[in-house]
Amino acid sequence: MQPTTDHPYSLAKRAGDFIFVSGALSVDRDFQPVGGRKEALAAALERLAERLASAGGELKHLVKLTYYVTDVTLREEANEQFSEYFAEARPARTFLEVSKLPYGASVEIDAIAHVSERCDEEHCCSNDERK
Repeated sequence: MQPTTDHPYSLAKRAGDFIFVSGALSVDRDFQPVGGRKEALAAALERLAERLASAGGELKHLVKLTYYVTDVTLREEANEQFSEYFAEARPARTFLEVSKLPYGASVEIDAIAHVSERCDEEHCCSNDERK
């Protein structure tokens, strides 16, 4: 998606070894809200992964995510999703309830990723202990 009057910002911006990903909503390609609790969480994470990939990153590079949800009881499903997608990397996460999100979405996720030529299995930047 190119910047527009409604979206004048970068969807993902690389700065050195970091990628900053703008909030990805739980909407479809036509900006219609995705229904279902798990489906909404999955849709937001899929949009986030697409934006991250556009700047050269992958989910394994994520070091921090912030979830904005319109219903804090989504936390249980979000924890399940988080454990499934990030079992190894275990990035930091903040989980916040908000009153409303654009386009009627129920979930928005933004993130920070760290990508580096020095990352490998032993010295990966997403591990808790960095060498």
